[in-house]
Amino acid sequence: MDTHDTTGTLEDALGRLHASGPERLGRLTNHAPMVVEALTAHGRADAVHRWLDLYRHKLEDLPRPVAPVTGADWRSALGDPRRAADWIGYFGRALTGQPWRDVLAVWWPRLLPGMYGGSTHPVIRVGHAVRALGAHENAPRLAELAHGLGYWAARHRPVSGIAALPAAPSAARSLDAVLPIAEPRGGFPDRLAAVRRLPLWAQNVTGPDTARERLAELVRAATHRYATHGHGEATMLVHAATAPNAVLRTLGSLPRALWAPSLHAAWTASAAVTAMYATAEPVADVPAPRCTAQEVLERALAHGDEHVVKLTDTALDVGDERALAAALRAVELSDPLVPN
Repeated sequence: MDTHDTTGTLEDALGRLHASGPERLGRLTNHAPMVVEALTAHGRADAVHRWLDLYRHKLEDLPRPVAPVTGADWRSALGDPRRAADWIGYFGRALTGQPWRDVLAVWWPRLLPGMYGGSTHPVIRVGHAVRALGAHENAPRLAELAHGLGYWAARHRPVSGIAALPAAPSAARSLDAVLPIAEPRGGFPDRLAAVRRLPLWAQNVTGPDTARERLAELVRAATHRYATHGHGEATMLVHAATAPNAVLRTLGSLPRALWAPSLHAAWTASAAVTAMYATAEPVADVPAPRCTAQEVLERALAHGDEHVVKLTDTALDVGDERALAAALRAVELSDPLVPN
């Protein structure tokens, strides 16, 4: 249910937000650009500024630049969170001079191996920006893509040294086969470093159309899984679904040759998050939602938590009852957004 916003609300909201940095306290992601895009995409532009007023205490100013990133030295700045403003400036200049899909085609394969930094939030932000640009292209939406790509470059973090385990035929069963990390302590970076073994589901897929089908299957499976496993960690397990969905949203704006590598990176992200925040026992029974998709969205909006809204956005993309039940489960498990 994507509804193109013609009110200018998204542009106004992004204008408010682009003076803010991609993080606060040096580690917590600014979710506001993603949430306001999701609300406008689903026909709730009228709620955007009211939600932003509740969230504004979680915003920090854009960090100061260090030195411009150039075509000659970008590799040395990759993965340096101190250079976030430099990277945002770099992509702002690039997107002023070239079509945004051309910039994305160059940088997506450079950034894709490091989509695990920033708790996968950078690629999620890029996915929201791409959806907004696909609906309507203008300067604020291009600036949002620059912020998303810049955040990704600054938080770029590859993973390596993961041993391959046998995978099941389906995404759902392969997620079930993911083993928990041995010592689940610390934040996302510490837990990510502890991921040592993952099933390599869909690794033999090379065709772009099959890659897209498998990626959609993964998004559906991870969203469904949240309904029964979200209590393992209500916030972080959201990303097992929203990160691959961001990749899925972006495929249509990428060269088809990049679709299969995108699937493989998205699987690693989803499976790694599953391993990092595994729960001992799933919920045995998930009640079917007794409300419409629009009513689920209204409940998520009334709750207000940014991760709840974003999982609901993905659940609406999936569109079936089990996905809506997952969104309602997030409402149940998460603390609501309240004024500071």
